[in-house]
Amino acid sequence: MSPHSPFMIGVAGGTCSGKTTVSERLADLAGVERLALIKLDSYYVSLSHLPIEERAKFNYDHPNAFDWPLLSAHLDLLAMGQPVPVPIYDFTIYDRTTEVRMLPPARIVVVEGILVLYEPALRDRFDLKLYIDTDADLRFIRRLQRDVAERGRTPDSIIAQYLESVRPSHEQFIEPSKRYADVIFPR
Repeated sequence: MSPHSPFMIGVAGGTCSGKTTVSERLADLAGVERLALIKLDSYYVSLSHLPIEERAKFNYDHPNAFDWPLLSAHLDLLAMGQPVPVPIYDFTIYDRTTEVRMLPPARIVVVEGILVLYEPALRDRFDLKLYIDTDADLRFIRRLQRDVAERGRTPDSIIAQYLESVRPSHEQFIEPSKRYADVIFPR
C-alpha cells in the first residue's frame, strides 16, 4: 500500500450473515469522511435486456452475476483519489436503475459482499480480509424475513431460490472463500 492509497477492507460471508451490519458499523465508527463503503450488490450485471421473469430466475449468487471490471475500475479511481458513480440496484425489479450514487474517495475503502474474497483480483487488493461466519439456518431465516419485508418476495419464491441457487452457490463459491480471510467472525 502506498502512503496515499486507501486502506482496503473486504467483508465477505454468506447471504444475511451480517456483512452489511459489520460494514455499516465500521462506517459509523470511522465516519463517512474517512470511510467509503461499497456494496457488491451494486455491481450485479445489468439484465435489462431480459424479461423480469427471466431476471427472477438468474443465479445472483454465482461469480458471473457481478460486473467485476466495473468494480475494479471504480476501486482504481478511489485509489487515485477520484469519486465514483456507484450503480444503484433495485431488488424489486432484479436490475440496476438508471441512477447512481456518487461515492467520494476516502482513507479507508470497505467492499462488502458474498463473493468479495472469491474473486482473486479483488481479493488481492485488500489489506484486511474479513469473513462473517453465521450458521445456515439463521442466515436463511434472516433472508426469508428480509426478502418478504423489503423485496416483495413470497416465502415460496425465497425457498425455491435458496434451494436452487443460494445454497449451492454458497457451498461452491462463498464458503470456500473463507480460507482467504485474515479474520473470521465470530471466532
